[in-house]
Amino acid sequence: MFNKISIIGCGLIGSSILRSVEEKKLAVKISVHDKSNQVMEYLKKNFSVDTCSNVSEATKDADLIIISAPLSSYKEILLSIKSSLKEGSILTDTGSAKKEVNKIVINLGLKNISWIASHPIAGTEYSGPAAGSSSLFKNRWCILSADNQIAKNKLENLKKFWSKLGSKVKIMSFEDHDYVLSLTSHLPHAVAYSIVRTAINNEDKFKNDVIEYSAGGLRDFTRIASSDPLMWKDIFIDNSENILKVLDNYSKNLDQIKNAIKNKDSKKLLEIFSSTKKVRKEIIEAGQDTEEPGFGRK
Repeated sequence: MFNKISIIGCGLIGSSILRSVEEKKLAVKISVHDKSNQVMEYLKKNFSVDTCSNVSEATKDADLIIISAPLSSYKEILLSIKSSLKEGSILTDTGSAKKEVNKIVINLGLKNISWIASHPIAGTEYSGPAAGSSSLFKNRWCILSADNQIAKNKLENLKKFWSKLGSKVKIMSFEDHDYVLSLTSHLPHAVAYSIVRTAINNEDKFKNDVIEYSAGGLRDFTRIASSDPLMWKDIFIDNSENILKVLDNYSKNLDQIKNAIKNKDSKKLLEIFSSTKKVRKEIIEAGQDTEEPGFGRK
């Protein structure tokens, strides 16, 4: 599909892309770069690809460049590879926030390069190259964002690439992407971090009991809250405007519940709890989960 694909950053997402590209033979040549020596050693031992210690070397002559590194490293990476990017190539990424990244790319003034942001909505609570899977993107959404002047054939090529990795593809503006993800992903993570910190208090003599007798609710929140801290720190900074707005709304809804409990208002509590029940059914109908007991998880 491409003569050469370059992957910068080979943690969970980057190594999963690498596995899938190799498995499906989507490139004649693959080059990879990661700033971690440990990750580079893992890649050398487990893949037949060009492992490049220099990031600009990795991107030289690449038709598709995929940045799958922490958001806070984007500016440094882009400055390093700017002069080595092949004319006519596609530059994309896998980050969970887009508006600020897009500003960085625009300010660089890249010539004859098609910048199309990608966000594969897939992942696990695990991180690192050993956690990768070639099937990670199967039946998962990948959101693409691009300016209107991007050539349609470039956009179609990237859509086909993600489709071949197993993804369902949606086109969305940079701004809409960041707002939607602040609700569907970033808010749940903020809440999960807060809930786990509240439930597991180092000063609490019941800490061990809370862990041992964790019910499904807390157990699922700990899965979300064990996600990569570095990645989520960057996301909360880059998409801070949207996240703060949705956290304000969350606080208002939480206050409603607190007041209903305080006033022993069973009617209000029933109204609140009933209003959210149908969302679960709609998520299952959208194919984003299963109605099997325990969400089909073992």
